[in-house]
Amino acid sequence: MIAATYTQGRKLDIIEVPVPTIGEGESLLKVEATAICGTDTKIARAGHRKLNPGQRIILGHEFVGSIVAGVGQGRRVGIAPNWGCGNCPACIGGMANMCPDFSAFGINTDGSHAAYVRIPAAVVAQGNMVDLPEGISWAEAALAEPLSCCLNGQKAARLAPGDTVLIYGAGPMGMLHVLLAVASGAAQVILADPNSLRLQQAGQIADIIPIRSDTQSVPDEVTRITGGAGVDVVLVAAPVRAIAEEGLAMLAPFGRLCLFAGLPKDDAHVRLDGNLIHYRNLSVVGTSGGCTNDYRTAMRLIAGRRVDVRPVISHTFPLSRLNEAYDVAFSGKCMKVVITGENA
Repeated sequence: MIAATYTQGRKLDIIEVPVPTIGEGESLLKVEATAICGTDTKIARAGHRKLNPGQRIILGHEFVGSIVAGVGQGRRVGIAPNWGCGNCPACIGGMANMCPDFSAFGINTDGSHAAYVRIPAAVVAQGNMVDLPEGISWAEAALAEPLSCCLNGQKAARLAPGDTVLIYGAGPMGMLHVLLAVASGAAQVILADPNSLRLQQAGQIADIIPIRSDTQSVPDEVTRITGGAGVDVVLVAAPVRAIAEEGLAMLAPFGRLCLFAGLPKDDAHVRLDGNLIHYRNLSVVGTSGGCTNDYRTAMRLIAGRRVDVRPVISHTFPLSRLNEAYDVAFSGKCMKVVITGENA
């Protein structure tokens, strides 16, 4: 079968690999839809800390499909991609994505940018295999994973109905944040990005207040929009250190700043005004990924059309055009790129 593979310390290769075999307690999933994530392109460029030198991995962790052999044969499922040891405080608390010894598809276990995926017994046993609701397409369902990450971030930021929200970054994750914030009852959603085309696209699918950050001052515009009151929540969905520092200053009293995007290793030290945090009673949080319960919630939101993720999918390719799909993803001139199986 064709697969997108990365070898630690080397490069991305689209090659033929064997169909995986499964053991006791495992499942074989036929991939019906899988999306390319920024994490996939990041790994393809720079590797991952969980990979050993020379280790090869099949990329992909946002996926859904049909169980064709093993446990659950015949089921249509999505897979929450992170699982843990099952015994640590994080796992016991239902947050396997924060397990110190977590595993993940496309990270240290072969992932979904291929025709088939082996689902390990631990994934089956920990409840990561989630049945797809009726009426949801494969491509939509594949976006439950990135939406679950946004859900985790907005829960941490305690986003509530009536809040004014500022989102930095109009990429795929920023757009999912916009849709989720609107669905959660945000009174105003301000979206800042230097890309005018992305802001225009965002305005076509959600009620936003756009700020083009390359030609407008975000602090000045936020002051104007809020009448000087500031915003309740800032979600940093772009990997730029200066944004976090700027965003903090625009928070209203009791405001919350969420560092959602990871920062470059050589520019990750954020300088925050301690007095501002102290006197305004501000909160600063960070989130990474989402837990299995977030994944289940995200799937229900998509199935119930509370969050319509379809406009976030800009390109769809069959698996036979995997090379082309990655070229588009690397270009940055896209939103979500989805790869579909033969019957999707």
